[in-house]
Amino acid sequence: MELIKAPTPYFSKDRYTVFLAGSIEGDTAMNWQDYISDKLVDQEVSLLNPRRDTWDTSWKQEITNKQFKKQVDWELDGLDQADLIVMYFDKNTKSPISLLELGLYAASNKMVVCCPDGFWRKGNVDIVCERYGIEQIRNLDDLVLYIKKQIK
Repeated sequence: MELIKAPTPYFSKDRYTVFLAGSIEGDTAMNWQDYISDKLVDQEVSLLNPRRDTWDTSWKQEITNKQFKKQVDWELDGLDQADLIVMYFDKNTKSPISLLELGLYAASNKMVVCCPDGFWRKGNVDIVCERYGIEQIRNLDDLVLYIKKQIK
């Protein structure tokens, strides 16, 4: 497994590539990306993880902020290039950017969603997934199994 975290550049497409989209929100969201990475350590896969080790909460989230723009561009490029977009909604978060990304990539035919009961907009997520034929997975362990099947 190759783990690539934002903002590290990535170029190779010689492996199946999975973008780990979904809830981050600082300390509110569990670090589900590390959980997935740990479970896939023995797989031939590249994981694109937008959870940045050096995020600075003082950065203004504006297009003129070079660090912020670099992060958003990295994420959008990764979403575009990934073979599979894994979207996880932590029920303890609002995840507005994840909801935006769900809308942007719903019709891409390369998305799988895990949205547990209790997420504040689960109904909206369920309807979008139904409309666009996006498979929904019940929990993180089943999500790992789904990813492993896609890699092979």
